[in-house]
Amino acid sequence: MRPNHTVTIAVLALFISFVARASRAQDSIWPNYANDPGGTRYSPAHQIDRTNVAQLHLAWTFRTGASQQQTELIHKAAFEATPILVDNKLFLSTPYNHVIALDPEKGAKLWEYDAQVNLQQNYSEVTSRGVSAWHDEKIASAKSKQPCRLRIFFGTLDGRLLSLDGQTGKPCLDFGSNGQVDLTKDVELAKEWRGGYELTSAPAIYKDLVIVGSSIADNWKVDTERGIVRAYDARTGKLRWTWNPTPWADTTKPRTGASNAWSTLSIDASQDLVFVPTGSPAPDYFGGIRKGDNKWANSVVALRASTGQFVWGFQVVHHDLWDYDVAAQPLLFAWKDGTPAVAINTKMGHVFVLNRLTGVPLLPVEERPVPQSDIPGEESSPTQPFSTIALVPERFSPSDVWGPTPDDIKWCREKVETLRNEGVFTPPSLKGTVVAPGNVGGVNWGSAAYDPQRHLMFANTNRLIAWVKMIPREKYDAEHDKQQDNRIYGEFGDQRGAPYGIYRSFLFSPGKTPCNAPPWGTTEAVDLFSGKTVWDVPLGSEVPGKQTGALNLGGPIVTAGGLVFSSAARDGYLRAFDSESGKELWTYELPAGGQATPMTYAINGKQYVVIAAGGHGKLGTKQGDYVVAFTLP
Repeated sequence: MRPNHTVTIAVLALFISFVARASRAQDSIWPNYANDPGGTRYSPAHQIDRTNVAQLHLAWTFRTGASQQQTELIHKAAFEATPILVDNKLFLSTPYNHVIALDPEKGAKLWEYDAQVNLQQNYSEVTSRGVSAWHDEKIASAKSKQPCRLRIFFGTLDGRLLSLDGQTGKPCLDFGSNGQVDLTKDVELAKEWRGGYELTSAPAIYKDLVIVGSSIADNWKVDTERGIVRAYDARTGKLRWTWNPTPWADTTKPRTGASNAWSTLSIDASQDLVFVPTGSPAPDYFGGIRKGDNKWANSVVALRASTGQFVWGFQVVHHDLWDYDVAAQPLLFAWKDGTPAVAINTKMGHVFVLNRLTGVPLLPVEERPVPQSDIPGEESSPTQPFSTIALVPERFSPSDVWGPTPDDIKWCREKVETLRNEGVFTPPSLKGTVVAPGNVGGVNWGSAAYDPQRHLMFANTNRLIAWVKMIPREKYDAEHDKQQDNRIYGEFGDQRGAPYGIYRSFLFSPGKTPCNAPPWGTTEAVDLFSGKTVWDVPLGSEVPGKQTGALNLGGPIVTAGGLVFSSAARDGYLRAFDSESGKELWTYELPAGGQATPMTYAINGKQYVVIAAGGHGKLGTKQGDYVVAFTLP
């Protein structure tokens, strides 16, 4: 019988293709919130690449059940979690502090733990960005069924740190008291609002230490809780060290607080360093009680991870008056000559690149004179640090106003002309001040991703303009009673204990259209070696059919397949961009808002992309409780 060479060649080609695809899908996990402890959000997985990403389809969907919770907190709830993949299980947390383990190939639930948070109590934030995992090396060689060989750590809305057995989801009873540590024990909580001290970000892990900051409501009064960073023994829950970013705050009258690390900490285990991003001191917009630079608020501080000893600090804003927290996780990478480096992304859009060991800038930083406050009792900083890299516009003048109609443009121009407006770092004023960029501008908690092969950093940016008005205490109640109170379109801050309250809002026309021209949100790629922007494209849209960019919360990831994934925009799509050009290659409409950072992994020769799609109450996106996974056919 004569052989069929055509069939033989076809079969051989199919086999070669299968082998090639299998070799490209080597298993890779995602063991930390940002994949690695240094916050790069980079995955070596490359089965999904530029050539085939358009073929991505739904692999599985899991619903957490959070949407069925009977609570008024739904109006604040945000599903901001990024799952982690450890020991062949996906672990994630819901806004209400349920921790869930899933099968990463099927999306089936393996176990669930409910932290029993009181959902009838008010909380400043209602979210949990993720959990952390730790292997107990002392029992790593024991049988896998030994309790708490793998521990899952997470924090709660009511200020607890919990340890769970990664195999069963049951509390590790040897940790703290029956598996938990009360983080509120050593802080001065306000009796009238105990929902202002929380843990919303995944803990940092260094050897046998669990290191946590805190999320503190910092704009309602002066004497809020202190932003102390603490490290606990991963086995016993015993307190090992503490670090207070602003010890000077204890002696002010009244005592001030906050300056807390509410975002994600980074770890350099090889150098025994933990990098702590800190927020603004309380209250946000008046510093007459907290005179001076206010170090180490609004900073990234390097501490000795084993002891909490201060190594160095870099302050991105002196004497903050604009709510310019360091919201982004410090990004650890190798400089062009191999020097250990850290990139600090900020709400102002400034990116500071420093020597990781010393804090010395690797790209130039300049202290420049800035406008001074005209508020009685306020002493603003005469200068502020400016970086070589600026991701967003820092000035907005009447000639820059935009609107879809002449009436919108007229209203916006007249409004801007009434406000104090001298560029970035113009202090708050009694008549109102333009804040450019706004308090969620630049790079927020979504942080940045870094491709070490191309030395490119990718960040989602917000470009909406805000304005803030100081209100004398004797006039505050009357002002509060006659205006709306909403996070996006207008929000009051009591700043109780200070002589002024505040009203702040994004700058929208009466038709709720931004007064500045689009794009209002972008994904941007920057060469960290040169400081130059490589590409900058709109992320999502506020207007159907137009590339306006959108207000966004959540971050990007980057893969060895040359792809950047992001779903943070308000329009509810997950997107894939070409990492070299910024070209949008694939979109998928999610069942609810994707205000989270995606993750990816390859298991058993198949790569998946996963996103938490549950929306964001304060941002006004569609809410739900979905975890969605994608893969190739």
